[in-house]
Amino acid sequence: MAADRPGDSGTPDDGSGRPWAVVQHVDHEGPGLIVGALDEAGHRFEVVRPDRGDALPDRGSIAGLVVMGGPMGVHDVDAHPWLAPERALIAAAVEDGVPVLGVCLGAQQLAAALGADVTTGPSAEVGLGHVELTAAGRRDPVLGPEYGGLAETTLPCVHWHEDTFTIPDGAVHLAATRIFPHQAFRWGDRAYGLQFHVEVDGTLAEAWCPYLPVGVALDGPRLAQVETVGRRLLRRFVERCGTPRPVPVVTAGDIGPASSGSEVRRA
Repeated sequence: MAADRPGDSGTPDDGSGRPWAVVQHVDHEGPGLIVGALDEAGHRFEVVRPDRGDALPDRGSIAGLVVMGGPMGVHDVDAHPWLAPERALIAAAVEDGVPVLGVCLGAQQLAAALGADVTTGPSAEVGLGHVELTAAGRRDPVLGPEYGGLAETTLPCVHWHEDTFTIPDGAVHLAATRIFPHQAFRWGDRAYGLQFHVEVDGTLAEAWCPYLPVGVALDGPRLAQVETVGRRLLRRFVERCGTPRPVPVVTAGDIGPASSGSEVRRA
């Protein structure tokens, strides 16, 4: 059963009463700091667990979509048959202009839903680290303020992946590392894919520890830096992308012949 979480303010997110959906794939990879960002903005949200049999939300029933990480891969559909309908939901959300945030596996799912390739990289990238903001990333309204026009162009984060993606056609490339040059992208102004993690706080780091490779630790000042930057970045995403767009006024003269609706783009 999906868990319903009201925001602290108790106000619906876009005036329609629709909640955000946070799709989680394994017990230990929860939303972390994303919860605080949604709560601060007063957004209701539901945690949906397709790995436990939860049904994914219907198209048009959500005000925003967050898709978390997990150890499975985009192509592991036989073992995890919910991966394909999850991609279809992501594609539909993007098409409908719903805010979308994909983290790690979620970013790969977003990339695949937009027609990009997802493949295994040259090696695993795991632990505390940084990504380098591209020129476009330094101008981006969500990632860019961490640059601030200073000489430092890196963003602190946690890495935990081996798969990677190509940047979808029409998307903006935002961040890179030497081993994995495609670390983040933006599609339009409301969909973000982050291969890296900025949602990790101390509680989430403790939950990850038993599953991390030997010798990888998530603690100390570097984790605190990730948490500080992550809070700001996620707050900006929710504030900028979660603001409802004006609803156009349609008069009788504007209504044309009935349409069968647009096709949902699938990976």
